Amino acid sequence: MPDSQKETPLASLELGVIGNGSVAALIDNQARIVWCCLPRFDADASFCALLSPAIEGGDWAIELEDFERAEQFYLTNTAVLVTRLFDHHGGAVEITDFAPRYRLNGRFYHPEMLTRRAAPISGSPRVRIRMRPLCDYGARIAQTTSGSNHIRYLLSDVVQRLTSDVATPLIERGLTFGLDRPAHFVFGPDETLNDNVGDFVHLALERTLDYWREWVRYLSVPYEWQAAVIRAAITLKLCQYEATGAIVAALTTSIPESGGTARNWDYRYCWLRDAAFTVRALNRLGATRTMEEYIRYTFNLVADKDSSEVGPVFGITFEAELPERQVDTLRGYRGMGPVRVGNDAWRQRQNDVYGSVVLASAQLFFDCRLEHRGDEVTFRRLERMGAMALRMAEQTDAGLWEYRGRTAVHTYSAAMCWAACDRLAHIATELGLGDRARYWHEEAVQLHARIEARAWNEQLGHFVDAYDGEHLDASLLLLADIGFLEATDPRFVATVDAIGTALGRNDYLFRYIAPDDFGAPETSFNICTFWYIEALAATGRKERARAMFEHMLKQRNALGLLSEDIAPGSGEHWGNYPQTYSLVGLIQAAMRLSRRWEDAL
Repeated sequence: MPDSQKETPLASLELGVIGNGSVAALIDNQARIVWCCLPRFDADASFCALLSPAIEGGDWAIELEDFERAEQFYLTNTAVLVTRLFDHHGGAVEITDFAPRYRLNGRFYHPEMLTRRAAPISGSPRVRIRMRPLCDYGARIAQTTSGSNHIRYLLSDVVQRLTSDVATPLIERGLTFGLDRPAHFVFGPDETLNDNVGDFVHLALERTLDYWREWVRYLSVPYEWQAAVIRAAITLKLCQYEATGAIVAALTTSIPESGGTARNWDYRYCWLRDAAFTVRALNRLGATRTMEEYIRYTFNLVADKDSSEVGPVFGITFEAELPERQVDTLRGYRGMGPVRVGNDAWRQRQNDVYGSVVLASAQLFFDCRLEHRGDEVTFRRLERMGAMALRMAEQTDAGLWEYRGRTAVHTYSAAMCWAACDRLAHIATELGLGDRARYWHEEAVQLHARIEARAWNEQLGHFVDAYDGEHLDASLLLLADIGFLEATDPRFVATVDAIGTALGRNDYLFRYIAPDDFGAPETSFNICTFWYIEALAATGRKERARAMFEHMLKQRNALGLLSEDIAPGSGEHWGNYPQTYSLVGLIQAAMRLSRRWEDAL
């Protein structure tokens, strides 16, 4: 095989995502699975090539001999990814990747399974299968046993079985062979596949396509930018771990926020703030099941939190402690370590979480479409979060940007505590609980006045990031969005303008520019750019907002996805991927900017 094919491609975030609510995988533009944690999002990375394992492997490739070029796309309105590989001689193969998800026997079938089909589409292509999962974050090669039509892989946390209609020795030895008919692969639980593997893949594909097309059909999408919004929505759906309802911030760990930095974090956990943003975005599209599942997750987390603080981040199966460690067996994205597993943000105080839980839950009480609406019992549970919001609103915390070296009374945290009280007053009114409505309304009014007095800097003429402070950060753009200020308030307009001047870099926005624990930030934060776009539109600068939004759409990768950060100079993606924050921002901005269906038609 030519050296050009044997060389490992430079890692990039030109990656597709497949998943089904139990498992997710990232696939590069040559159909190589380079990241997948098994048996769940935050488990050992059996496929870890994205982070440069010290030993060979960590991927699942279907390599084409004499490879020349590739093209890749999703089947419309689905999470099914197609990659076409072309050789120098007119040969080509089409690889279809998906994780099965569909209704079966009255429930959703979404096993810990990756399914692939490789079919010749022209010429006489020759391929080889390189199946090389690793264990313990790249520390060792997985042990295997094999049968007549399957190979068992003894991974760190689970045993997986690869069933295929390709002869087992061809896979085990990575031998090249002519692909003259479709080849099928099912990598899933260590159970006998009773069906013919080709028939199973064919039927699972058809049912999975039907599921996603039906799911998309009921989204309330904006008139403009429909494809972009649908792709973002599907990807957000893939970031929810359905067994518990937890929503991860991203599917990866330790993709640097910028080249050569130590800002490498593990995002495979559920931040209550990030998840609340995701729920809100999907709610606006009408995909309310995600909210219902997430609310069950949060109520399980806070069931015994009557008077104790709630952390900002939890494991996807309710783990409260996520000890952070460095993994030396992975060199990192493009060799840019360290690679971290766990996240010490669990130790921090981030007081906006109380507002995040209440805001994520509020629609339960007002949406008549829901089968199980919020009731007084649910409200009493949320009141615990309100009590903590009142207690913690003006206490110092690490803030939503998770500063590791300093604390303050952050304006956004305090304002989100106000939002918890304000929404509880509205919910109590809806439920006819007049005394509780009055109580929460009065507390909200008093807290609002205290925040205004301490977070407004008269000398600078705008709101600041912390009580009695003098700096800006992009979270102030949300003060109108959460209802703390009217968008027409001159103080909000002045704050938006000050942020655009201080934090803007052409068509991108930084979250802050003051040096933090790791120095000055080098990349823009995608959701902050989208917040700024929304704030521009809300304050009457809609044409400028549309221009910036169109620019951000062009910055997506070839499959329409975004990571956490963008380097303003090069447009290169950095940070964990796919980033739910960024996709939420895209959806929210599109919904605000799009022409109405009534006007368009």
